[in-house]
Amino acid sequence: MASKAHRVSSIWLRKRDLFYFAFFTVHLPVILLVDLGLLYPPAFTPSLITTIRDFYIESYHDQNFIDPPGWFKGFIWMEAYYHIPLSIWAIRGLLQDDALIPLHLLIYATQTAVSTCACIADALTWDISTTQKISLGQLYVPYLLLSLFMGIDMFGRLQGRLVKEKVL
Repeated sequence: MASKAHRVSSIWLRKRDLFYFAFFTVHLPVILLVDLGLLYPPAFTPSLITTIRDFYIESYHDQNFIDPPGWFKGFIWMEAYYHIPLSIWAIRGLLQDDALIPLHLLIYATQTAVSTCACIADALTWDISTTQKISLGQLYVPYLLLSLFMGIDMFGRLQGRLVKEKVL
């Protein structure tokens, strides 16, 4: 049985998708200018990225950027090979109301929640002040909450489609 054609609706009418669109539009430059800075060889790191990294370390005391452990570098490589292409695709996919958005964003949300949770758990063990931990938490916790919200939203969308398909 052929499924019904997917109707495209304006992103302005899909408030959660508009929020996700804004997130990915901001998230992409953050990956490129902050996170991936750890992967650039020092001799080839643009001064803008070094300046941003120094500001970030001074502001948040994020030990993962001062002396990154291997597992954290693995997360950064995941951003390079998965988050960047996914973010580019998601920006376009959200604008076009692509039917695959729920599937891809569920995977993204799950991976992001797990990696962000690991970063938060690790940061709670660092020998930095409580004030510094709170400051860092104000950066990490919103990412965790967004990924959890997105994951629940996308799971619900997929579940609704699957239940609807089963009924048909």
